[in-house]
Amino acid sequence: MNRTRARLSDGREIVYYDEAPGRVPVPDPRGLPPVEPVCETRRDPLTGDHVTITAHRNTRTFLPPADQCPLCPGGPASEVPDPSYDVVVFENRFPSFDVRTPPVPPAIDGVERARGAGRCEVVCFTDDHSASMARLPVPRVRTVIDAWADRTAELSAMPEVAQVFVFENRGVEIGVTLHHPHGQIYGYPFVTPRTERMLAMAAARPGLFGDVLKAEREGGRVVASGEHWTAYVPAAARWPVEVHLMPHRHVPDFTALDASERDELAVLYRDLLRRCDALYGTPLPYVAGWHQAPVGEGRDLLRLHLELFSVRRAPDKIKYLAGSESGMAAWINDVRPEDVAARLRAVTAG
Repeated sequence: MNRTRARLSDGREIVYYDEAPGRVPVPDPRGLPPVEPVCETRRDPLTGDHVTITAHRNTRTFLPPADQCPLCPGGPASEVPDPSYDVVVFENRFPSFDVRTPPVPPAIDGVERARGAGRCEVVCFTDDHSASMARLPVPRVRTVIDAWADRTAELSAMPEVAQVFVFENRGVEIGVTLHHPHGQIYGYPFVTPRTERMLAMAAARPGLFGDVLKAEREGGRVVASGEHWTAYVPAAARWPVEVHLMPHRHVPDFTALDASERDELAVLYRDLLRRCDALYGTPLPYVAGWHQAPVGEGRDLLRLHLELFSVRRAPDKIKYLAGSESGMAAWINDVRPEDVAARLRAVTAG
């Protein structure tokens, strides 16, 4: 992997991750004004959850035609000035968290407030607009993994960042705003509610992640496995399609994976995505979220793992989060996890 840094015309950083050396970045010709994000967090006094307020994101680009895609290289609307790239990462033009956001008063109507300081990045997996992560060659998936690890290390070193979340939203049913194959990385200024709950469970039960992995490997919901990783449908799956991918060794984040673990991950992750697309014979809308330990706490408790889920519950049906899920966070799944695991094992991932 060859890393090359540059700046866009508004001052945002862009980083190229190439499989061959020699890149000389093309200057951004757009002459954009400096980024002036206004990101704020407020603490819900009833739950303690952080809620982020980012009114400027309401104007972000929404499903443009292919010839105006900001992630395709070199075009007049492109965020990537170069005519081609392997993998590229840049600061989001419409961030949820940004260290440049101005100070805010410490409270409003008794509710705790803070600057939404942190970092949000866009990760483009390929310059091919019509591709997908599932259809990339294995070496390119490996480059993406190396980029995730490099960005995790850099964001974790920022004093404003408490947790790094790597994820991909795919499909209009999920709510994507750009079709080009890409993901995102959030450097949160707080530890997220789901991570706090997992840390509490792991603290109360030492060895929790190892125990869960052992039970799943001995159960009937394994989808695929190798020397270093296992993909399985969890017994208490919330979503109609949900698969977790967990390393056999306890590692807190991408930076701790060794070369052999990254090599196998590139193969197994692509295999899993291809199985998901084959499940209903059409590209599966999904969220693929990589859970990593927070920067400063719980690194011995939380194990890096993927949680991939989809709202599709049948070829022509979508699972909507209604009263129970959205209102009470009490999940009701319409599909047996054992059935989904069996179908994912049975499909051809070619």
